[in-house]
Amino acid sequence: MDRSENNYYYNGSLSAAESDVPLTEPERQYFFMDKVKKIVENKVRDLGRPLTFHVTTFGCQMNARDSEKLRGILLRCGYEESEDEDCDLVLYNTCTVRENADNKVFGRLGVLYGYKKKNPEMLIGLCGCMAQEEVVTDRIRKSYPYVDMVFGTHNVYMLAEILYQRFDENKHIVDVRESADRIVENLPLERKYFFKSGVNVTFGCDNFCSYCIVPYVRGRERSRRPSDIIDEIKRLAADGVIEVMLLGQNVNSYGKGLEEKTSFADLLRQVNEIDGIERIRFMTSHPKDLSDDLIRAMAECDKVCPHLHLPLQSGSDRILADMNRHYTKEKYLSLVDKIRNAIPDIALTTDIIVGYPGESEQDFIETLDVVDRVKFDSAFTFIYSKRTGTPAARRSDQVPEEVIKDRFDRLLTRVRADGEKKAMALTGKTLPVLVEEVNKQDEHLVSGRLANNSVVHLPGDESLIGKIINVKLDSCKGFYYLGNIAE
Repeated sequence: MDRSENNYYYNGSLSAAESDVPLTEPERQYFFMDKVKKIVENKVRDLGRPLTFHVTTFGCQMNARDSEKLRGILLRCGYEESEDEDCDLVLYNTCTVRENADNKVFGRLGVLYGYKKKNPEMLIGLCGCMAQEEVVTDRIRKSYPYVDMVFGTHNVYMLAEILYQRFDENKHIVDVRESADRIVENLPLERKYFFKSGVNVTFGCDNFCSYCIVPYVRGRERSRRPSDIIDEIKRLAADGVIEVMLLGQNVNSYGKGLEEKTSFADLLRQVNEIDGIERIRFMTSHPKDLSDDLIRAMAECDKVCPHLHLPLQSGSDRILADMNRHYTKEKYLSLVDKIRNAIPDIALTTDIIVGYPGESEQDFIETLDVVDRVKFDSAFTFIYSKRTGTPAARRSDQVPEEVIKDRFDRLLTRVRADGEKKAMALTGKTLPVLVEEVNKQDEHLVSGRLANNSVVHLPGDESLIGKIINVKLDSCKGFYYLGNIAE
C-alpha cells in the first residue's frame, strides 16, 4: 500500500546509504537490532535511566504470539519491559475482527497522548490487523498524528528496522505491506509463560467467509515447513515448555503449497513424538477441512488434549451458504458424531454469530437446534459486526438491533445451561491440572487448566506454576472448579 503524505516515510528503505546491510532474513533484522541497541545505549547514558517499553495485545492467540516476537526484539534492542503504558515505547498489536476492538484501540490512544505530553520522547506504535486497513491508517494520520509508527501483519518481524528508521529520519513511519513475501524464522522471542507456548503452523487464510476481514488483513494462507515447526518445538521442550498450542487461522488445511506433502494429522503425530512435550493443543479448526485422519490422529496421540474448538457460526444451511462456510448443518452434526465416537470424553467448544444479515427467526431456530443436539461445553457467542470491505457488510438486510439482542440473550441462556451441566459431571473426580499462575483475585490460590481446557482454582503458591498435578474437583462454579491437591 503506497499511502503518500507529507512527513511520512513509506517505502521501508534506508534513508542513509548502508552498504553493509544484509539482504537475507533474519540476518537483516539482527543488523538493525544492533543499530537500535547502540541508539538506546546512548539515550540511556544521556537520561541516566533505562528505556522502557510495553506491548499491549488485542485479539487472538496469533496476535499474542506476534507480541512475543515484538517483546523479544525490543529486549534484544536494549529496552527493558514495563508493566504499564506510562513508558518510553508503547506498541499496540491490534485486532480488527469486530468493531468494538477498533474502538477500544482508538480510545486507548487518547490515554497515550496524555503520557506523551509528559514525556515528549515517548514513541507510540500501532501494528497488526487494524493497520492493514487503509481507513485506519488514514484516521491515524489525520486524528492521531502523535502515533510514530504504523506497520501491519506482514512485516511484524521488521520492528527493529522500522524503529531504526524512526530514530534515523525523525519522521513518522507508515510501512504497511499488501502481502507477505516470506516467513521469517529464528527471531528473538520473549514468552509470556516459561512452561507453555504457541507455535505458528500457518499464516493467513484462504477461506474468505463473507463476514470476516481476516484474509484481507492476514493475507493468503502460507504453511511453515514441518521441519521448522518440529525444530522450534524441540527447542521449546529443551527450554522447559511442556504444553504447545499449534496456531493457524485454519490449522486443518495445513500443508498447502509445501514441497513436502504433510497434512495436519501427520504434523500432529510428529509433535506427539517430541520428548518433554506433555500436552498438545491447536486452533482453529474449520469444519470443512476436518478429515477422518485428523480425528484418528487426535484419538491415537496421547499428548493431544481432549478439546476441540470447532466454529459453527450458524445452524442454518441458507446462512452457512451465504457465509461461504462450505458445510451444512447435517455435515457439522455428522462431524460431531464422528469426533465423539472416536474420543468420547472430548470437550467441544464453538463460535456462533447472531444477527448475520438476512438472518430470520427460522434461521436462528436452526442454530438453537444444533446447540440443543451438540450440547457444547462452552461457546463464544458474538453479535454480527459489520466489517468494511467484506461482502456481508454491503448487504442491505441488516438485522434490527432489538431482534439481535433478543436472539443473543436466548442463545446465551441455552449455551450456559448446557455448559454448566457438562461441567457438573466432572465434580468429585481427580484429574491432572497444569498450574499456570497465582490467582488474580486471591493470592492464596493458584489457577490452572484441565486437559479439556476448563479452569481450576486451588490452594497453592507460585512453586506449583508450570507443574501438572492431580487435583480433586470439589465443586463446580459454572465454568470453573474449586479443588484441592489429591492426596
